Amino acid sequence: MKLETRGEVQGAREKLGVNWANVIFLIVAHVAAVAALFFWSWAAVITAVVLYWIGGSLGIGMGYHRLLTHRGYKVPKPVEYFLAICATMALEGGPIQWVVTHRIHHAHADRAGDPHTPRDGGWWAHIGWILWGTAQNHEPATIARYAPDLVKDPFYRLLNRFYYVPLLVVGILLFVFGGWGVLLWGVFLRLILALHSTWLVNSATHLWGRKRFETDDDSRNTWWVALLTFGEGWHNNHHAHPTSARHGIRWYEFDLNWIGIRVLQLLGLAHSIKRLHFDRAASAWQLVSSRVRSRVNRDKPLGNEI
Repeated sequence: MKLETRGEVQGAREKLGVNWANVIFLIVAHVAAVAALFFWSWAAVITAVVLYWIGGSLGIGMGYHRLLTHRGYKVPKPVEYFLAICATMALEGGPIQWVVTHRIHHAHADRAGDPHTPRDGGWWAHIGWILWGTAQNHEPATIARYAPDLVKDPFYRLLNRFYYVPLLVVGILLFVFGGWGVLLWGVFLRLILALHSTWLVNSATHLWGRKRFETDDDSRNTWWVALLTFGEGWHNNHHAHPTSARHGIRWYEFDLNWIGIRVLQLLGLAHSIKRLHFDRAASAWQLVSSRVRSRVNRDKPLGNEI
């Protein structure tokens, strides 16, 4: 994958002016999330929890991230499309724009060109880049360079343009069948919690935590972010081995997204799964795909295993 030109790299960090659409929406959504606390009910809470899992785990973690961005495993197209639709419940942008942003992040992690590095400030990495940065809006040339595999798929081009429609339909159904309480919890409160959890991966996991692997960036393994994001917080593991479908590589590193992928495998819906295996004889981590193993360049852990 080619890197961006010097001008494009510098532009990724520049403040592009206030994105008023995002600012207004986030203000309204935060107010609605607070209002939801006054409309508590078990139906509302259960709806929020289920949609939090659908959007954050099935959608963002298993779909947008580990499948579409890094191709850590393969599934039939209908399953792939289903996971992508689940991701739209998180309202983090269309699949093409999301993948482009994340691939740029890995290409320039914590260097010039990274859209959301904490080296430009923790607030910038968390939400600033959404309010006055690139905010998932990329030029056609950048999209063609970083996501050619998705651009050629008509389904992803359509979903990228109308990614907000599935959540809009779900919101209408929640209001019709559950009223204001279920709508406020299932959409707004759940959405705000999910967005901040995802943004913590961009900010907190590049600031706090422990490093197992030597990498050229500031990525850390942050257990509490992993709990909020179904396993995405084992970020140093991920940056050291981006294509691994498993991020929590030790038994104590809870990774629900990996469990979900394994369930798909047991159902015969996932194959060619890439994961890390520690070879004690070689004292090194190896990337395993099905029954074929290949050595990974950055497989030497720091001093002691964490």
